[in-house]
Amino acid sequence: MAELEKRTGTTNVVVTYAGGVVLGAEKKVTMGYLVDGTHTRKVFQIDEHIGMTVAGSVGDVQTIVRYMRAETKLYKLQRGERIGVRSAATLLANILQGSKYYPYMGQFTLGGFDAKGAQVFGLDPVGGIVDSEDYMTAGSGMPYALGVLEDQYKRTLTREQTTALTIRALRAATKRDAASGGDGFTIAIIDEKGYRELTDKEIESYNK
Repeated sequence: MAELEKRTGTTNVVVTYAGGVVLGAEKKVTMGYLVDGTHTRKVFQIDEHIGMTVAGSVGDVQTIVRYMRAETKLYKLQRGERIGVRSAATLLANILQGSKYYPYMGQFTLGGFDAKGAQVFGLDPVGGIVDSEDYMTAGSGMPYALGVLEDQYKRTLTREQTTALTIRALRAATKRDAASGGDGFTIAIIDEKGYRELTDKEIESYNK
C-alpha cells in the first residue's frame, strides 16, 4: 500500500488593489482522508515586499519557501537592492524548471508590491508562469473561491474592500471543499510599507 503523503488540500487567494496586494489561505492539512492538522501555514513572507501562497505536498512547498528566502537575501547582498516582484517570479520559475524531471509537487502564487505597483504571478510545478491577472487562486478549493472573485472583484476596490473580498472567497471555498478548512485564515497585506499579517482579531472583524 502506498504511503500517505502529507498534502495541503488548500484554498489560497491573492488579490491586487491600487495600493498593494492581499494574500490569504485557510489552514487545513490532509493525508488522504485524514485531517492531519488545522493550523498549518500556507502564506509566507519571502522578502519585505513579497509574499507567497502554496498548495501541494508540504515538504516540497516548504523547501521552495526556504530557497526563495535565501535567494532573495543573496540578491540583496550582492546588488545592494531588493529584487523586483517579476524578477522573483522568474527566479522561482527557474528553480522549478531546473527540477522538472523530479518536480516539486505544488502550486505557488507569488504577490508583491514594488515600483511597478501590485503584481501577482501563478507558477506550476515545472515553472510555467501566469501573470497579467488582477487576482489568482490555487488549490482544491479554487473553483469556489474563483467564482466569488469573478463576481465581485473590481479594480476600484480599496484595501479594506479587497481584504474583505479575499476572506469572503476563502470562506466560500471552506464551506464546499472538503480538503479546505482548519481554524481560521492567514491574511497578509503588502503595500508600500511592506509585508504585514493581520491578527486573528482583525480577521474576525471582517466577519461582522
